[in-house]
Amino acid sequence: MRLPRSLLLGSATAAYQIEGSVAADGRGPSIWDTFSHTPGRVAHGDTGDVADDHYRRLDADLDLMASLGLEAYRFSIAWPRIRPTGSGAVEQRGLDFYSRLIDGLLARGIKPVATLYHWDLPQGLEDAGGWLSRATAERFAEYAAIAGAALGDRVHQWTTLNEPWCSAYLGYGSGAHAPGITGRESSLRAVHHLNLAHGLGVQALRSVVTPSAAVSVTHNLHVARPEGPTGEAAVRAVLALANEVFLGPQLDGEYPASVIETTAGVTDWGFVAEGDLAHIRQPVDVLGVNYYATSRVRLWDGSGERQTADGHAPSDEGTTWPGAEHVEFLPQPGPHTAMGWNIDPDGLYDLVMSLHRRYPALPLAITENGAAFDDRVADGEVDDPERIDYLRRHLAALARAVGDGADVRGYYQWSLLDNFEWAYGYSKRFGIVRVDYDTLERLPKASARWYADLIRTRELDA
Repeated sequence: MRLPRSLLLGSATAAYQIEGSVAADGRGPSIWDTFSHTPGRVAHGDTGDVADDHYRRLDADLDLMASLGLEAYRFSIAWPRIRPTGSGAVEQRGLDFYSRLIDGLLARGIKPVATLYHWDLPQGLEDAGGWLSRATAERFAEYAAIAGAALGDRVHQWTTLNEPWCSAYLGYGSGAHAPGITGRESSLRAVHHLNLAHGLGVQALRSVVTPSAAVSVTHNLHVARPEGPTGEAAVRAVLALANEVFLGPQLDGEYPASVIETTAGVTDWGFVAEGDLAHIRQPVDVLGVNYYATSRVRLWDGSGERQTADGHAPSDEGTTWPGAEHVEFLPQPGPHTAMGWNIDPDGLYDLVMSLHRRYPALPLAITENGAAFDDRVADGEVDDPERIDYLRRHLAALARAVGDGADVRGYYQWSLLDNFEWAYGYSKRFGIVRVDYDTLERLPKASARWYADLIRTRELDA
């Protein structure tokens, strides 16, 4: 099986997870700085203060990317490096860092793919209401214009938001992520303001970046499988909150009936102002899709303890699924990754094909796909056959979708480096390059060499 040359093969990271240097060159605090320094929020008390020290090791990391033959690199820009409080003065030293990153990528023949928001909201904006305030969407558009004007002549593809599902439901629903707010209506209010930020951000980018630059958004769209006679109803509720609440307004210009019905007991959506949906629905050049696993769901019948094996720690005070708390997420058969997520390449194929059928004119990119395993160093090497098998099988599923007509422009393995894995701290390793957190030494794993060979040959053993 050969992957087409039109499919960019790259890798991905995020600013707070790798950069460190959280107070360097005028950077302001983000909600993840605050959250990770709050006792009990992150495993082992880990923080992103140092992370992979990428901010200071930029040139060496760029050389590492080149040695692997990456065709594209997806990174995120830290909003608090550009505007330390989220508004007000621009920090030129922050822009200079990303300018050096982009120039370094281009000098090595690697296409820069920049994400504007990968969850590190400036703490100053959170203090003023965060994503519960529509003003944050307006500040995001200002930030997008600043970043786009400074860097937009050299970026191959822009992404407004990464996984707003996590930002809204984990940050303002279950409280498992920063800023740690719990509630039901609050998460849906955050959903809408993130949607609005996307739309305003697209408009801001298009006003300043070169016309050849693609503009996109990335979602961790869910694949839910029905279980038993109530499974279809459970799937409808889950997909309403996970997928339709974003795809509907962003691509179709409305919050669909399934969303309104599912959330009827939570909110009347009165925070949606006149004209918002027109702002949100903006043409994008690419739809980014992050895919890791599937879910198996049914409605809870009220007997026994409701199962919540959805991959996220439950909260006694909040919920990840406002209006769909009656849905059970059932344990999935193995094999599983170290995150406890099931391995189901067919889910990627099904998701890509469903999006292709729904939006046939909209190109797709798999902006994250990868797996955490409990890697071990032996004789100076990391042999990770499970990760290689995971990547091979998912790329085979993607190649099958391309062969069946899906327009997929890129695949970005998650992640280039082991890094700060949010509330899991440094306990989960997704990287194809091992990072020794004591010395910060980089060590390419067997999967890195496998991926480098794949990029070079495009030959995939199915």
